[in-house]
Amino acid sequence: MPKNDAVRSAPEERLVNLVVALMATEQGLTKETILSSVSGYREQSESGASKDALEKMFERDKENLRGLGVPIETLGDHADPDDLREARYRVPTAEYALPADIRFTAAEIALLNLAGSVWSESSMSDQARSGLRKIRALGNTVDERIIGYAPRISVRDHAFAPLQRAIEQARAVTFPYLKPGERTPRMRRVRPLALVEYEARWHVLGFDVDADAERTFLLSRITDAVTPTRESFDPALRAGAGERALQGLRALALSQTALVEVHPGTEAALRLGRRATPAAQGLRVPYVDVHVLADELASYGPEVRVVEPERLRELVIDRLRAVRDRNGGER
Repeated sequence: MPKNDAVRSAPEERLVNLVVALMATEQGLTKETILSSVSGYREQSESGASKDALEKMFERDKENLRGLGVPIETLGDHADPDDLREARYRVPTAEYALPADIRFTAAEIALLNLAGSVWSESSMSDQARSGLRKIRALGNTVDERIIGYAPRISVRDHAFAPLQRAIEQARAVTFPYLKPGERTPRMRRVRPLALVEYEARWHVLGFDVDADAERTFLLSRITDAVTPTRESFDPALRAGAGERALQGLRALALSQTALVEVHPGTEAALRLGRRATPAAQGLRVPYVDVHVLADELASYGPEVRVVEPERLRELVIDRLRAVRDRNGGER
């Protein structure tokens, strides 16, 4: 794999690589070993990322995996278990063991993995998640790196499941939607046609009945429950909807970019660099929603500075001031 492609590997792929590495060891792996050898971290280290940025990424990945139900254990020093300076991490293999009387053929395992690869852990029930872990463990009994695999669907928005059902049933829905810059959500009546992921965020393309036109909605801006209606629509309208949605999002992102300066080797540099292009003064970052980008940039704190556009700069400053005020003002 070319170095640039490796550095830009998806976060989901790095998480899977981490799980596989932690499953393949009984003694556990130290943080230093993980950052220098596990695919996803290793490439970032070789490209010049700072140790601090890599450690922050690892801590965030650990929390994400635990939130998805992956049982990561922390093992301290044998003489002093409370000493975590040389802590080792592992995933106990017992969590992935199938009953002894269950057997799968090679074809059955391939089919189950193919089905499982469509969904990320957060999209599945606890029972399905546990079962998939155990099935994958059948082929991972020795130390080896597994690359090139990444879950395809990651669900963090409460609106995803009801919208998916409505699309499958070709049924219109209503939901309250907060447009950027507005203070009060407005109820929308939509015939949902496709769910698409763009820049790690989920959108739904649908026909807005009141506007009498197709519109794309960011799921994170749906403020309350998605409610199905009795109205059905022709399922043929769904044909090509996903590609139309992606084309529209790509065109919008290309039409508006932000110029930002980032400190090399920081988390901001790692994450923004995946989708930005180098510029004379920093990075040129395409975006769809200026408010969503402002939220992200503000989360990096002093690691990033907005050069332009001025509107984005103001939004980031507003968010940073709000954080300061919530924490007792200037220090």
